Amino acid sequence: MKSTGRSNPAGDDPAVLPIGEVSRRTGIPVAGLRNWEQRYGLPRPARLPNGRRRYRESDCALLAEVLRGRAQGLSLAAAMAHALAARPLQDSSIFAGLRRRHPGLHVHVMAKALLLALSHAIEDECCARAQRPVLMGCFQQQRFYRQARPRWADLARTAEQTVVFADFGRRSGPGPLVEIPIPGGSPLRREWALICDAPDHPACLAAWERPGQEPSPDPDRTFEMVWSVDPQVVRSAVRIGASLAAAAGFQIPAPLQARLAEDARPGSPDLRRASGLLERTFDYLSRLG
Repeated sequence: MKSTGRSNPAGDDPAVLPIGEVSRRTGIPVAGLRNWEQRYGLPRPARLPNGRRRYRESDCALLAEVLRGRAQGLSLAAAMAHALAARPLQDSSIFAGLRRRHPGLHVHVMAKALLLALSHAIEDECCARAQRPVLMGCFQQQRFYRQARPRWADLARTAEQTVVFADFGRRSGPGPLVEIPIPGGSPLRREWALICDAPDHPACLAAWERPGQEPSPDPDRTFEMVWSVDPQVVRSAVRIGASLAAAAGFQIPAPLQARLAEDARPGSPDLRRASGLLERTFDYLSRLG
């Protein structure tokens, strides 16, 4: 199977292949495909209302590139990174985009109430204390954002730029706080995200709402969540968000473009150790939920 090295637009590359067909074409067992998706976020199939996975032709090509890298002696993570670097990504999801770029991020399953508490902690510790941060948030529905808007308007006063995504009827005008409408078919309709890109207090989290929860009370809805305080991961998150905002018609200011073009420094060993402790804490908290 030959990879073109490019990802096709969704209209030319519809998500119609069942997981069994992808397994047959690539030789990767069905269980292996599910495991790669859970652990590394690759590939990231579309989901039918009943939860069944559907893949694109480009997913098969990407998997073939991964297998070629493995045959050349690369580790699985390195083979995935190599395959992704060989083609430009057209991200429509902050959560999936982060998992593609940083396959080592650990996924936690959290109820909304716990995710909300974590978001408020990041807002209080990072967003409110950072020097001229770039802030982004994804709220799914406008009614959720309206509850948080006074808090975000206050945070926006000291931010370089603040962008929020929800099912708004229209995009707000230019200013320090920009509201971006999420199209009906966008994966962002199922996502929760909070990004604070700043040299002194970087942090981000991105979560994807699991399907089939319509009967559940709102506080009990569960999400798959990744998070990081690593400056490089946070920079990836804000770049994905900026790309989505630009695709929706937001004109990225020139100073912000210059800032996002710079690569962030890697996190320190102390930061990695602290992150490991928090990962363990989240594991225990998730079990309590």
